[in-house]
Amino acid sequence: MNISEKTRRLLPLVMFILLIGVRAVAQDATFTAQAPQAVVLGERFRITYKVDTRDAKEFRAPDMKSINILSGPNTSTSSSTSIYNGQVTSTYTLTYTYVAVATEVGDVSLDGATIKANGKQLTSNKLTIKVLPPDQTSSQQQSQGQGSGQARQQQSSGQSSTVGSGEDLFMLATVDKTTVYEQEALLLTFKIYKLPSVDLQTMSSKMPDLKNFHVQEVELPQQKEFNLEHYNGRNYQTMVWLQYVLFPQHSGELEIPATPFEGVVAQRVENRSNDVFDMFFNSSRYVEVKRELTTRNIKINVKPLPQGKTNSFYGGVGDFNISSTINSTDVTANDAVTIRVILSGTGNLKLIKTPEIKFPQDFDIYDPKVENKYTIKGGRQTGNKVYEYLAIPRHAGQYTIPALEFQYFDPKSGSYKTVKTDEYTLNVAKGQGGGESQTSVSYVNKEDLKFVGQDVRFHSTPAVLKSTDVQFFGSFLFYFCLALPLVILLLLVVISRKRIADSANAAKVKVKKASSVATKRLKVARKLMKEGRKDDFYDEMMRALLGYFGDKLAIPVAELSKDNIEAELKRRNVSDEPVKLVIGLLDDCEFARYAPGDESGKMDRLYEQAVSVIGQIEGSIK
Repeated sequence: MNISEKTRRLLPLVMFILLIGVRAVAQDATFTAQAPQAVVLGERFRITYKVDTRDAKEFRAPDMKSINILSGPNTSTSSSTSIYNGQVTSTYTLTYTYVAVATEVGDVSLDGATIKANGKQLTSNKLTIKVLPPDQTSSQQQSQGQGSGQARQQQSSGQSSTVGSGEDLFMLATVDKTTVYEQEALLLTFKIYKLPSVDLQTMSSKMPDLKNFHVQEVELPQQKEFNLEHYNGRNYQTMVWLQYVLFPQHSGELEIPATPFEGVVAQRVENRSNDVFDMFFNSSRYVEVKRELTTRNIKINVKPLPQGKTNSFYGGVGDFNISSTINSTDVTANDAVTIRVILSGTGNLKLIKTPEIKFPQDFDIYDPKVENKYTIKGGRQTGNKVYEYLAIPRHAGQYTIPALEFQYFDPKSGSYKTVKTDEYTLNVAKGQGGGESQTSVSYVNKEDLKFVGQDVRFHSTPAVLKSTDVQFFGSFLFYFCLALPLVILLLLVVISRKRIADSANAAKVKVKKASSVATKRLKVARKLMKEGRKDDFYDEMMRALLGYFGDKLAIPVAELSKDNIEAELKRRNVSDEPVKLVIGLLDDCEFARYAPGDESGKMDRLYEQAVSVIGQIEGSIK
């Protein structure tokens, strides 16, 4: 048998193995439409429709009003094949292309096109195209533009370059509203505007000084793209460079200051040398030129929150809902009860204080666990905060856990609204091993007391009596021992009453322990500072300071604010200088994390100020 005969016999087997190993991947066909988001009136642009299957027919384009079709549909195809782990994947794309020109300024809406693919009728996505008016340029504008303040000229070695005016490249700062309520969110946007002729290489900036606002930066895509926009009679390529969500911290007229930016532009330089070789081989080149771009300041009118706050207001401004669940309503004494509260909505979620559930008095209550699950979406802070409240009942019985009321201010309606959770009835059964104080009594029947003649009987021994001349009855020692229990009992009653009075006065206990609790928290903050954990350091500093002033001044958590702290210090005749130091320190702790500079030195300075301020307050308030 020769080699050719062996090959012919093995060929069917090889083909069979290949057919088993190769599997074609079939997917449902997709049909999509693409076009620019914005075009200029009278300029050409393309509209494309793509379907990813060979079996496509009966293509029908939508009615293209306000658009003049220059050519199309022009068809083209592309295909690719890949093999991975014995699996063959093939792609095939059929494209229909139109070359068009817009005939009217405004928004043009195109319905979806239709096509029959793989025996099914498909419809593409709709398109919206913004048609911009032509660029209003003139020789007068050009002559004015060349003489504006941002222009720079370089002249050296017979070469010169002219960097365009401030009209060809600038940064614009805008806000979505200029009148808001305190704690109401507003969106600050920094957008680059440049003419198509400007070759912008890089852009750098520092965070603006927004000390009167709580700031949340909006995450933007890493790969940013320019879009066309008509502004002041010119068509610019624009790009959103930075965005921040701002929450004003107090009422009045606040200012977003002018913010500097620095751009680097690649500028073409023509060679004016008389050297023939330079003129032929190096007629022009590009140099990098720095451009200083500064935005204008913006005034924000912040209105104070109106009257109508209740004890259930925890600082929420926006639109919120609340719900709750409980792990069980039937427990035994000493078993933990967990209530999970979910606060969801849109607003200043990060700045809302922890709501308080009023558990029965004989429950052991622990600090709630808080989990933040919010993000920036559509220029607003949205999501939810999850609170887990842990309490332990110590005695059996039936208890009612009242509904948690949450009051917030709705800027849209300009009024306060209240939402609340469910009320729970908790059935607590007796626990084992001391969950309840129990009395155990044993009884003995008469049948258990029997005389057994063989048992050991008691027997007596003769007593010997002796007389003594020393008598204890009536002596000093007798009366001293008689009075001693009464004295001890009286002292115990006095001490017990004092302890009960001190324990009942929780505010007095907190005042006494305020300094020691703050010192412990400051030690934790110092440890976080040494570890370089900036955000955790500032959070712990705020907890230490607010906790100290709340305990020292007996201010409830729901009313703990800088205004109330300042008012209470003045009411207690604390001098103006320490009061200013306290308010300044709270402001620094609140905004220091967003300010540029040496983080280590800034944290160390705030820590030393906190220790000094607490010492001064301790000396002023006894």
